[in-house]
Amino acid sequence: MKTRDAFKWQVISHVVLMFFALCALIPFILLVAASFSDEVAVMTQGYSIIPKEFSLDAYTYIATRWADIGRSYLMTILVTLIGTGVSMIITSMFAYTLSMDFVPGVKILNFLCIFTMLFSGGVVGSYYIWSNVFHIRDTIWGLILPNLMMNAFNVILVKNYYVNSIPASLREAARIDGCSEIGIFWKIAMPLSIPINATIGLMTGLAYWNDWTNGLYYLTERNGSQYYTIQLLLNRISENIQWLSTAAQGAGVTTANIPTTTSRMAIGVIGLIPVLIVYPFLQKYFVKGITVGAVKE
Repeated sequence: MKTRDAFKWQVISHVVLMFFALCALIPFILLVAASFSDEVAVMTQGYSIIPKEFSLDAYTYIATRWADIGRSYLMTILVTLIGTGVSMIITSMFAYTLSMDFVPGVKILNFLCIFTMLFSGGVVGSYYIWSNVFHIRDTIWGLILPNLMMNAFNVILVKNYYVNSIPASLREAARIDGCSEIGIFWKIAMPLSIPINATIGLMTGLAYWNDWTNGLYYLTERNGSQYYTIQLLLNRISENIQWLSTAAQGAGVTTANIPTTTSRMAIGVIGLIPVLIVYPFLQKYFVKGITVGAVKE
């Protein structure tokens, strides 16, 4: 039987959590409602949870400009899939190496990994190297390689998972049976690491999906606009709404008829759909992976 104090604290905790859940949910509801609202109503009467004047103008306009917006949407999906897949492989392999104390120089590698969490080369140094040494400017690699390919925090999470959740005796038995380290990694470590892989995959995928800074640094409107992602396009629209106005001239749409505010909301809703679809399938792994991987050695 629960005591009165325990019941009281349970009620309070539920009320507090419901309040924070509403704080997280209301902006999303306003976003969706604004995307289905009339442009003039939003500009004159502000945002509301229920559209004051229902309109599909924003989504109709997106359909007419799908050549640009759709290409950015597909580019975002491509960049996210490639970046997340390669990042998971590199992160897992590096973390597996760091989890083995007998590897020569592993302490130095651990130090270098943690050092990058505290210090970085800065934006200027990174930009110079990626642009002038690796020549990724105005290419799709400018959206994939810098900043997001490998994260030291994710490496530490996966390393701790390997140390705490995969028995060393299991790997030792595989070595005795003649299995190589590569075989142990692919046949034992990876299949047993679904929770942490799903966790870092989700975090990395979200980082790629929401990223616009790489495009801002490494893509120019003149030569790299074909590689614009949906987030970069949305950011450009927010900074300079004339981008949509210029694009609409060829279709015979006047500037006054463009749903500028609601179209940004509609693009935001479209950008959220894949995340909302994928997250429920990974949620059960996310909590377990983050909990086990965060355990200190």
